[in-house]
Amino acid sequence: MIFLLLTTISGLWLFHELYWKRRTLPPGPTPLPLFGNILALSAEKPGYEAFRKWTKEYGDVFTFWMGTKPYIIISSYSRLKETFIRDGETYMNKVQLNFQEFIRDGHYGVAETNGEFWSTHRRFALSTLRNFGMGRDLIQEKILVEVEDMFKKLDMDIEKEQEINPVFNNAVANMINQLIFGYRFEKEKLKELEKLTELMEYQEKFFTTFRTNFQIFVPQLAWLIPGKTLEEGLQDWKTDFFDFFDKQIKVHREKIDLDSDESQDYAEAYIKEQRRRIRDGDKETFSDKQLSNMCMDLWFAGLSTTNITLTWTISYVLHNPEVQKKLHEELDRVIGSDRLISTSDKPDLPYMNAVINESQRCVNLVPVNLFHCTSRDNVLNGYHIPKNTGVIAQISTVMLDEEVFPDPYEFNPDRFIDENGKLKKVEELCPFSVGKRQCLGEGLARMELFLLVANFVNRYEIQPSVDGLPSLEKSKNVTVIPRKVVAKLIRRYV
Repeated sequence: MIFLLLTTISGLWLFHELYWKRRTLPPGPTPLPLFGNILALSAEKPGYEAFRKWTKEYGDVFTFWMGTKPYIIISSYSRLKETFIRDGETYMNKVQLNFQEFIRDGHYGVAETNGEFWSTHRRFALSTLRNFGMGRDLIQEKILVEVEDMFKKLDMDIEKEQEINPVFNNAVANMINQLIFGYRFEKEKLKELEKLTELMEYQEKFFTTFRTNFQIFVPQLAWLIPGKTLEEGLQDWKTDFFDFFDKQIKVHREKIDLDSDESQDYAEAYIKEQRRRIRDGDKETFSDKQLSNMCMDLWFAGLSTTNITLTWTISYVLHNPEVQKKLHEELDRVIGSDRLISTSDKPDLPYMNAVINESQRCVNLVPVNLFHCTSRDNVLNGYHIPKNTGVIAQISTVMLDEEVFPDPYEFNPDRFIDENGKLKKVEELCPFSVGKRQCLGEGLARMELFLLVANFVNRYEIQPSVDGLPSLEKSKNVTVIPRKVVAKLIRRYV
């Protein structure tokens, strides 16, 4: 009798897991009970091929399960335009995961918040950054200061093997910290950068392991994994990061001139806006905790993705010496000296732009894009999709679409050059995602990538280490992290 009862219960549970809960959703790979489809990603790290295979099998709208939660995957650019771009209001909300609430002590920042709170702080951040010259000459001047500082450091070991990525990391960190807190990392401040770099490296490794993703998406079975819980693994990292932000905010409060209309950085502008709103009776929207979390969001958005793309770009150039040769030929023809390259040169350097475009496409930072959810009921591909259903703009699959990018794993900048030798716009190149939650720092990132890469390649001939080329292997992680790049640099102009 007990055996029959257990068999019936097990059968009903499996019926629910394998059929009933899936019946109203777009078809997709069969999820394992509790695990969903995450094991399929771990089998084919970092996950590109799994999504490409499912797109071919189920079409460009299918259901993918992260643990027990379904996500509608949208994996073609035409569908992304139909949903995230043309119907952006429906797809702009973010899924709020428990571990993010733990890190932030609630729902704060812009990366994980929704509604009027999110839109208010995104608007404020964008307008503040524009006031500081985002996308204009003022920001370019600051980036070119970092370029010259980068050259000084690299020239100290010219014609010797040296590690390139720490120098790039320092340059990008200086830029984002100037925007947030108004200063560069130099002299005694370099210790702060060393600590922050350690924290960033810990974060990159921690969130890219199967263990962490298992604990996030299969919390029911997390107790099976020996060692630290998810919260224990994050506690020290969280404390150290927020200690840094809170220390800088405290210094700003002590030194700020509240009577001045001018602000030197984001933190100062926020504190002044906070004071104005408190006078108007709003004590919640611009809270101290929100400021700390905004600093974290801006720091991550401004440093991590740009630094990763830079190190991979140099790696791709080293692996493709004919690309470096063509870059130098273009630079000699257009620039012809070691003067600093500016954004005014950008239209005249189509191949340089094509190399950066192809690097972004091949780096393909997010094998699984950020988790959105629908803000209202809607119909997609004939299926009724209820409000709060998970949905993912799967840009990694779009950028590996072999109909748009033949031989998609081949590094080929010429795919962005037209028959007249001009730079070709390809909509499917969308490394900053699409829709209303498109990357907040896209303008800064694009300018940094062009100015840092163009000036670096113009100044140096890059030769590989005697130990070999930097690895292009991504299979160890479920996402993409910076490369270690060791090379010998030769000055092209003396």
